[in-house]
Amino acid sequence: MSNDSPMEVINQPNSLKLKLGGRFGGIDLAAIARAEAALASLSGNFAQWMQEELQKLEAARQAIRVDGLTSHTAEGLYFRAHDLKGLGATYEFPLITRIAASLCRLIDDPATRQEAPIFLVDGHIDAIRAAVRDEIRTDTHPVGKVLIAELERRVDEFIANR
Repeated sequence: MSNDSPMEVINQPNSLKLKLGGRFGGIDLAAIARAEAALASLSGNFAQWMQEELQKLEAARQAIRVDGLTSHTAEGLYFRAHDLKGLGATYEFPLITRIAASLCRLIDDPATRQEAPIFLVDGHIDAIRAAVRDEIRTDTHPVGKVLIAELERRVDEFIANR
C-alpha cells in the first residue's frame, strides 16, 4: 500500500478495561466452589420441586381445558413453560429445558398464542411429564432424542404455516 492512501487506521483504547481498571481481579474459584456445593446440597429437593412445577403446569393445562385457550389461560401456560425452561437443567433435566423452550416458542407471541394447536400444547406437556416419570434427562437418550426432534419439527412447521 502506498503512503498516499486516503485511509487511516485509528485504534480506539479499550475504554471498558480503562474504566474497570482491573479492580475486579480474576475469577474467584473459591466462590464458584461454594456455589456449586450449595447447589449440590439442595439437589435432594430437586425431585420434589420438579413435582411442584409439574402440578403448576398441569393446573395451567386444566385451565385451558375448562376455559379454552384464551389470552389469560395461554399466558398462564406460557409462564409455567418459561419457568420450566429455566429450571429443567438446574433440576438435572436438560431435556425438560429444551421441551419447555419449544413450548415457549410455540406460544411466545401474545398476539398469536390462542392459535396454537391444542394437540401440540398437550404433546409438550405430556413429554415433560413422561421425561420426569421415566427419568429421561437428556436429548441423548433414544426416547428423548426422538421426542424433542418431533416436537421441535412440529413447532417449526406450525410457525412456518402461520
